[in-house]
Formats: sequence, C-alpha cells, structure tokens
Amino acid sequence: MRYLVSVIDDKSDPGSTDRQPAISAFNERLIAEGYWVFAGGLADTDAATVIDNRGEQAVFSDGPFVESKEYLAGVWVWEVPDLDVALRLATEASKVCDRKIELRPFQ
Repeated sequence: MRYLVSVIDDKSDPGSTDRQPAISAFNERLIAEGYWVFAGGLADTDAATVIDNRGEQAVFSDGPFVESKEYLAGVWVWEVPDLDVALRLATEASKVCDRKIELRPFQ
C-alpha cells in the first residue's frame, strides 16, 4: 500500500529547526528497508500560489489555499505492506522531524 505522509508545521509553535541530520538518517533507513518512494520539504507558504480555473477565467492568488497557523511543510510517499507498518513509521517520523504527521492512503 502507498501512503502520503504529510509533515505539518505550526507557525505559532514550530518544532526544532536542527532536525535535518535525524531526518536524513531516517530517510536512509526508509530507503534501506524498501519503504521509500519519494520525499521532499516544501518552501514556506509565502512562496505558494493557488490557481482556480473553475470559472470563466483562471484566478491566481498568493499564499496557501486557507489561512491557518498550520501548513504543509513537506511530504513522504511510502510503499509499505500494511497500515501497522505505516503507523509505526509515521510515529517515528513525527519524533524525528519534531512535527505533526498526517498519514493518508492513496486510493
């Protein structure tokens, strides 16, 4: 099963910023264990653009699609055998990157 693992940051209560060595080590382990598909950190929400082309004309707006203190800071895509493994890894990921994690299976 594939899962999208979203890293959620909080502007009012950011996690520690010195987590990159721990995240890199965790990523290396994911690769070695065969769970890694893709991962990447995202630029700050100030760099986001929302595009809405559902009407007569495309509308472009700066920033995230919702105003919130929480925002998507990065993602992983994992290929794991079952939900139990995904939950175990997501629990570790939350500790490693010092952020909340949202785990969601692909359809």
